[in-house]
Amino acid sequence: MADYHFVYKDVDGASTQWDDIQRKLGNLPEKAPAFKPPAYTPEQDESSAPKDQAWFDKKTEDELEDLEDDKDLDDDRFLEQYRKKRLSELREAAKVRRYGTVTPISGSDFVREVTQASAEDWVVVCLYKDSVAECGLLLGCLEELASRYPATKFVKIISTDCIPNYPDCNLPTLLVYHHGAVKGTHVGLKSFGRRCTPESVALLLCQSEPVLNDGKGGDDDSSREAVMAGVRKQFIERVVRDHENKDNDDGGYSSD
Repeated sequence: MADYHFVYKDVDGASTQWDDIQRKLGNLPEKAPAFKPPAYTPEQDESSAPKDQAWFDKKTEDELEDLEDDKDLDDDRFLEQYRKKRLSELREAAKVRRYGTVTPISGSDFVREVTQASAEDWVVVCLYKDSVAECGLLLGCLEELASRYPATKFVKIISTDCIPNYPDCNLPTLLVYHHGAVKGTHVGLKSFGRRCTPESVALLLCQSEPVLNDGKGGDDDSSREAVMAGVRKQFIERVVRDHENKDNDDGGYSSD
């Protein structure tokens, strides 16, 4: 007589005792775990979120201004004071002009981008031509300085677009503007010493005026001194690094 085995499934789809035996013997795959839906977490209403320092730190200037009439803040002096403090910090940060790159301009842009812009900020203008190799070296230094000192404006303009018939032998030339007037003129790479580096350019620009500005505040004298101290440190570090690289290169050769 044939041996018949019946497998019954309950209403939840769970296996019978027979299935469990078969799994132990390796005749059936392991049973999939029972499905459990994730616990429901109601989304927090923005209006019911706790108002603390972290909550204020996420707000924009406009959002902080809109909270001026918030009734909840009227009853909490600390939170209202903190709101005003954050609003003041955001407004101060917005005052800092940030450029960060060397911007190309044309002759028709000069008055707006240089003369007028220098009413508030220091503007460094590089006269250049792509055909003059020395210009590329100086522009590389200016790009690095522009990123370090984003509150100083750096622009570049083809020399003859700025000054008709300007001789190539004078390139590159730097013009420094402030309050609508030329405050400094530096002609050729020889102006920056034996080697043209970001540090040598920075030292020359800040020799007598606080041309470079990182936007971190302070009066002109303290800002200039801070920049000069930082540049001197970077200059020494570059000299040491170059010297070490030279020693490593010399040590790479051996005589037979």
